[in-house]
Amino acid sequence: MTIAQAVDRLISRSPFLEEALTDNLINVSSLARKLRPEVEKILGKQVREGAIVMAINRRAPGYYFKITMGIKKFMGNLGDIIVRSDLSDFSFRNSPTLISNQRKLMEEIGTEGNVFCTFSQGVYETTIVTSNSLDKIIERIFADEMKLSQKSGLGSVTIRLPEDNTEISGVYYYILKNLAWEGINIYEIISTSNEVSLVFAEKDVHKAFPILLNLKKPGI
Repeated sequence: MTIAQAVDRLISRSPFLEEALTDNLINVSSLARKLRPEVEKILGKQVREGAIVMAINRRAPGYYFKITMGIKKFMGNLGDIIVRSDLSDFSFRNSPTLISNQRKLMEEIGTEGNVFCTFSQGVYETTIVTSNSLDKIIERIFADEMKLSQKSGLGSVTIRLPEDNTEISGVYYYILKNLAWEGINIYEIISTSNEVSLVFAEKDVHKAFPILLNLKKPGI
C-alpha cells in the first residue's frame, strides 16, 4: 500500500473530515501531523510529514464533494418557504382510541381554513403540531389519552422541495447542517414526499428563516 492509499483510507472513513477538507476548513499540515502515526502503523515504516501533506493535497474529489455539488444545484430549485407562528406541540402515547380521536379533531376543525395541524405517528407515540388556538379543543378531545408532553411558543418554517428530492443523497443533512452551524435547535421535523416543516422555539424562527432562504442562492 502506498502513502496516498493509506491517507485516502483514513480520510474516507470520516465524512466530517472529508467535508471539512472540501470546504477548506482544515490546516493540511496539522492534519498531516495527526495522521502520521496511523499512516506509519498501516505501512509499517516511518513516513515524512511532507509526503502526507502532498498525498492530502493530491486527493481526488471524494464522495462528499460530488454529493455537495449535486445538493447545491438542487437547492437552487427549492420552492416556497412559509413561516408560521403561534404553534403548540402535543405528544400522546399510542392507544386503540387515538386514531378515532384524531378523526374527531379533523372533523371539528375541518371548516377552519386558517389553522395548522399535523400528525406524526411513531411506533409508540404520536405527535400533534397545531395552531395554539386549538389547544383547548385538543385538551378536550384527547382528555382520556396519556399525554407525554406539551410545548407552546413554537413556530415553523416549511420548505417546498423539488419532486426529485428523494433521488438526491444528503438533502436533509445539508439543511440541518447549516442550522446546526448557527446553533439553532430544531424541536420537530415533519415531512411529506415534497415538503418538510421544521419546528423551532419562536425565538429561533427569525434566525432560521434567512439561513434557509439563503440555501436557494447559488454558491451557498
